[in-house]
Amino acid sequence: MALAAPGAPGPFDPDRPARLHPQVALREESFGALAYHYGNRRLTFVKSAALVEVLRDLDRHATARDAVAAHVGADEVDAHLAALGRLAGTGVVDGG
Repeated sequence: MALAAPGAPGPFDPDRPARLHPQVALREESFGALAYHYGNRRLTFVKSAALVEVLRDLDRHATARDAVAAHVGADEVDAHLAALGRLAGTGVVDGG
């Protein structure tokens, strides 16, 4: 069993609630959005308009998987969940 470092996010679980981290601001761009984390000063490129919509809508759903399913087709769910997992690793997504 892998342990997370103190203060580091744990493994992303798409079957748990998630939200856009409260210290993250999204700025929409033609390619998707820029996500800036004011706490860790990290700038992340979100290269999908659908993923931006998922990020904005995460806290309105019981799980991250439900939020993704509400915005993309069934054939795109796994790719978007993987992207959310990567964003959780950078601190853009909180929970999950």
